[in-house]
Amino acid sequence: MGFDPTTTTLRFVEALRLVNGLNNETIKARVEVYNRLGFAADAVWTIFKKWPTFLSYSDKNIAESLETFLELGFSRDEFVMILKRFPQCLGLSVGMVKKKTEFLVKKEMNWPLKAVASYPQVLGYSMEKRIVPRCNVIKALIAKGLIKSELPPVSTVLAYTDQEFLKRYVKHGDDDLVAELMGILTGETRAKR
Repeated sequence: MGFDPTTTTLRFVEALRLVNGLNNETIKARVEVYNRLGFAADAVWTIFKKWPTFLSYSDKNIAESLETFLELGFSRDEFVMILKRFPQCLGLSVGMVKKKTEFLVKKEMNWPLKAVASYPQVLGYSMEKRIVPRCNVIKALIAKGLIKSELPPVSTVLAYTDQEFLKRYVKHGDDDLVAELMGILTGETRAKR
């Protein structure tokens, strides 16, 4: 299977349990579905090693996910790229994928759709704990003229650890500004529009 049980024990056990629960015909059928989407067989197994649950999704679930991403404006190639980078997106609810994408791309932040396709892990982040608070800080910095150029990349705003985010976007400037931004980040105050 390509797993090193000494370094990836939990994933290895999960993969064994999953493969044991699927018959050969089901595994072949799932691989064929991914092949039709544009995955080479070796890419399917690479993703399986990264996230074994990848092979457990039904044809219907995969088709619904594809349809959702296409409806949101992603291309078929972008959907394949998203699956390669973040196969867990198949386990996300349609409603949550739509809500997060619309917030990041259409309603609030206006990042290009390609930004989400390039860093699809953002779809796995919590709206309440990470996406909304951090985006509110960025909007406050823009409103104050402290971010003058274009919108920072989605990956730096959302993927940074909490410490990196605080250092880069919150903990600079005078004490009043830092207190205001911390209030926005923690939800104690709302960003002014």
